[in-house]
Parts: sequence; C-alpha cells; structure tokens
Amino acid sequence: MAGQSSAAVARTGDNLFLKAVAALSTLAGWISATMIVAAVALTCQMIFVRFVLNGSTVWQTEAVIYLAVGATLIGLPYVQRLRGHVNVDLIPLMMPRPIRRWAAIFTLSISIAIIGVMLFYGYEYWHFAWERGWRSDTVWGPKLWVPYLALPVGFGLLMLQLIADLVAVILRIDAPFGLEEGGAR
Repeated sequence: MAGQSSAAVARTGDNLFLKAVAALSTLAGWISATMIVAAVALTCQMIFVRFVLNGSTVWQTEAVIYLAVGATLIGLPYVQRLRGHVNVDLIPLMMPRPIRRWAAIFTLSISIAIIGVMLFYGYEYWHFAWERGWRSDTVWGPKLWVPYLALPVGFGLLMLQLIADLVAVILRIDAPFGLEEGGAR
C-alpha cells in the first residue's frame, strides 16, 4: 500500500505565469487520461474482433502502443505539478531551510538542463520523421511524425512545468521540494 506524500500540489499564488503553466499541465493531464481511455477502448475492441468475431486486427495493437507511450510523455507535466514523481524527501527534510531552498534551486536547474537535452533530441527525432516522411513498417503504416510528436510536446511541457516550479521557489510562492516549511532550522 502506498503512503501519503508529504508534498502538495505546486502552488501558483497570484502569479499569471504560474497559473498559465498550471493550466497547461492540467490540460496535458486530461489529454493523457483521454489517451489512456482510448487505448483501453481499442484494446477491448481488438479483443472483441479477434475472439468473438474471429476477425483479424491490423492497426489496433500499434495504435494502443502509440497511445500508451504518448499518454506517458504528455502526462509528465501534470504528474510533476501534482508532485507525483518518485520522491525521497528524507534528505530535504533534514536540511536547514536556507540550504533546502538552494538545494531545490540546484536540483530544479539540473532537471531543466537534462529535460532540455531530451527535448532537443526528441524534437530532432520528430523532425527527421516529419521531414523524411517516415512511416511504420507495418501493414497499417502510419506516418511516424504523429506519434513521435509526443516527444517534444511532453518534454517541452515538462520543462515548462519545471521552470514554473523553479520560479515559484525563487519567488517564495512555493516551498522547496514542495515541502512545508517545517524540519530542521
């Protein structure tokens, strides 16, 4: 059984930028959830066609895979906004407040840099697929730029949410690591 997280949803205060990013992240979460529901519906349809109608399925398996992977990538900013990623907050809880704040700024900066690299290469990969007209090697043969678009979109929105988290910590709108201001002094 999972325990309750000590972290809360990212705070926005009255900051327009933080509110806009929160709205985008929430929209991405809804899109991600819709993609999961579509993948489940397609899986049910595929099972019905195969085992009840004794027919063949051509495109459903590939579509389900693309939807599940796309939902994972596009859902990243929403999970970050909810502080739902794996988090070990023992060390930040033991830190004095000023050090905790600087550790959060450092961690968020490194995270933004890493996601920036992933965004760059994700965009490059998507652009190659777009520019060169790549298609899947399956019978269905969809254009691959469509599912690959989840790479730059997902990483771009995650990077935007991380930047918003960094701004919120710097402006003291949100607590470092999303933790309440308790702990060591």
